[in-house]
Amino acid sequence: MPELPDLEEFRLEARAWLERNAPARVVRTESEEDAEIAWGVGEFDVAVFYNLTEEEERTKLEAYRSWQQKKFDAGYAMLSWSEKLGGRSLPRTYTRAWNQEEARVETPSAGELPPTSMGLIATTVGAYGTPEQVAKWVKPLMRMDLLGCQLFSEPSAGSDLASLTTRATRDGDEWILNGQKVWTSGARFADWGLAITRSDFDVPKHKGLTAFMVPFDHPGVEVRPIRQMSGGACFNEVFLTDARIPDEWRLGGVGDGWRVALTCLGFERDHSGGGSSMGGGFKMVLATARHLGRAEDPVIRRTLANLYMHGKVAQFTNRRAAAALKAGQTPGPEGSLGKLMWTANMRRTSDAVSQILGPRLIADTGEWGTYGWSEQVLGAPGYRIAGGSDEIQRNIIGERVLGLPAEPRVDKDVPFSEAQRLARKG
Repeated sequence: MPELPDLEEFRLEARAWLERNAPARVVRTESEEDAEIAWGVGEFDVAVFYNLTEEEERTKLEAYRSWQQKKFDAGYAMLSWSEKLGGRSLPRTYTRAWNQEEARVETPSAGELPPTSMGLIATTVGAYGTPEQVAKWVKPLMRMDLLGCQLFSEPSAGSDLASLTTRATRDGDEWILNGQKVWTSGARFADWGLAITRSDFDVPKHKGLTAFMVPFDHPGVEVRPIRQMSGGACFNEVFLTDARIPDEWRLGGVGDGWRVALTCLGFERDHSGGGSSMGGGFKMVLATARHLGRAEDPVIRRTLANLYMHGKVAQFTNRRAAAALKAGQTPGPEGSLGKLMWTANMRRTSDAVSQILGPRLIADTGEWGTYGWSEQVLGAPGYRIAGGSDEIQRNIIGERVLGLPAEPRVDKDVPFSEAQRLARKG
């Protein structure tokens, strides 16, 4: 086994490379924890989901792609990936050191698609792909030569992913896919989608699923944007109509789709929630209350205290999870807890600004920091579904952490075709 580079030398080399290739981030004189918002300075952005034109989104993606390719070519994009997958096989301490150094410089941002492509799709291909599939997709996805997204949710399946009905019918060395996927983040700009399909309707629902990589420029594949109530179109519908997919694009074994999906969802929950500043946060809410002269109102003060307290609890939970990972422990229930806390705090933020702003929230006067909050209020509900709905997270905690009885499942050991018949019968 080759000798590991000295961690501090690695850190210094990374810092020097970053300083040569990216502008330094503006450093506050106060700690990030205590720094106050400079009211009226810069762009007011508390949106949960992007509200951009297609051209603006493409511009952001191209800027991110350029940075990722530069980072990949310098050897910093796959530090902890195994060498057989194209990485450097370094311990995660080196990835953490890189992330700390990268946080010191200004880097592009492009929404959910790049982290989905690299953090979910590439990692799942790495876990289940054949050597040929790994060569075809992993490095191109990690260099952002290709972009990938999930094709999981369906209109009729709701939060029960195992009830999906997109059909995969085998025809020799090909599969014919028919069905509809929905709430697909980034599909308009992606090259490939990881689709979970039903290849066998005569076994229980979790056993008849098969995963495929599907190209979006393929005959029979159509992508349509979904316009959100906050204005943007981050999500998409994807229609599969007699789309012929070669068996070599199948990921994992026939019938192994549920295992593939769970692996991808596990990576997704590791990337969801946490300390994200998406949708504003306590400091921005406090600054809004102070600007409007409402911070001394006893009712508002109680609301602010409640928001601050729950934010701290979520922050400490995330730190505990990070410490456990650093110590080499496997991920525990903190992923579900963190996701629930994050969405609950987004809702508390919405409630607090609605209380503080009153009519200013729905009247666009052009004033900085007032009507702009509407993008947070309209976007926050979406994250109660994204990354596993709140109800699913509570089931996970109740059953796997608290040991509560599982919900009654009448379709558990029933062939899926029979379960569908029973559901239609009522």
